[in-house]
Amino acid sequence: MSAQSAPTTLTGTGGKRRVRRIVVIVLSIVAVVVLVVTGVTAGSVLATFQAVEKIPNAFPAEADRPPVTSGVAASSMNFLLLGSDSRGEHKGSLAEINGQNSDTLVVMHVPADRDQITVMSIPRDTWLAIPGHGEAKVSAAMSWGGVPLAVQTVESLIDARIDHVAVVDFGGFQGLTDALGGVDIDNPIAFDSFYLTGHAFPQGPQHLTGTEALAFARERAAFPDGDVQRVHNQQLLIAAIFDGILEQATLTDPGRVSAVIGAVTEHLAVDDTLASTDLVGLGVELREVRADDVTFFTIPTLGAGTSPDGQVMITLDRAALPAVQDAFRSDTLDDLAVGLRSVS
Repeated sequence: MSAQSAPTTLTGTGGKRRVRRIVVIVLSIVAVVVLVVTGVTAGSVLATFQAVEKIPNAFPAEADRPPVTSGVAASSMNFLLLGSDSRGEHKGSLAEINGQNSDTLVVMHVPADRDQITVMSIPRDTWLAIPGHGEAKVSAAMSWGGVPLAVQTVESLIDARIDHVAVVDFGGFQGLTDALGGVDIDNPIAFDSFYLTGHAFPQGPQHLTGTEALAFARERAAFPDGDVQRVHNQQLLIAAIFDGILEQATLTDPGRVSAVIGAVTEHLAVDDTLASTDLVGLGVELREVRADDVTFFTIPTLGAGTSPDGQVMITLDRAALPAVQDAFRSDTLDDLAVGLRSVS
């Protein structure tokens, strides 16, 4: 994949805060639904998925949700993917996580025709209305009301229903990259790593191990525009992992399939309505999807600003939001995302 310059929708927030997390769940969900169609490995993949932690009562009350989509678009699916750097206070449980902001929020849209996937990220500092709490950063929703409030907040934002939700911690990222035998990227800007002492990332094509990929994704201090380049680098890395997961060498290698799935299951929790049989059906429908069929973009924003109470925030582009909402409802998100994508 070739990188394009990062659009204004990827403006960083600046300030001191926890490192933004890569969206491992995007990769693991897609890996599961695609890999289950390889007959020799389907049984082991599904058996592994059975061990994934389930989230009970993951959705808000029916009265607080958008209407169910009708027509052809009713067959489309939206996955909400929440990343956190801590398992919370309940014996390491992701399903019962509380008191933790979501470091990463992503909506993965699978269209009714199942011929591509669109991944929309929502910056964690996006300032919006959180039901029952007034205006705040979107990342606070999970801290204040757990997964159900995070779902309700995102549903209110996109004016469409979330069909399934998952929470992931960052611990599985290195293992996932290493399970693929490393990943290949084309680094746009050379830099010396802050997180991997003594290691330099040259400009141009290179192969990254799990440890190197983690350092590449976390880097911020080396860039004049800080989070802007970091977010762009993260999307480059996500795209590279998609390449690794969906390449023929992975899909036809039972050992690599098992390693990929095993690398994420202990770091993953999904809503208890997502059954393994659902994944089989979805996997069959997505069997032709490859990395080139996945489009990444960020919800339109106007860049960084300051909230009324003095916090650094990201301001939504309210004028552009209706088009995003309509695209979710009408199952035309890929058409909209093409003009906003940051990795192709």
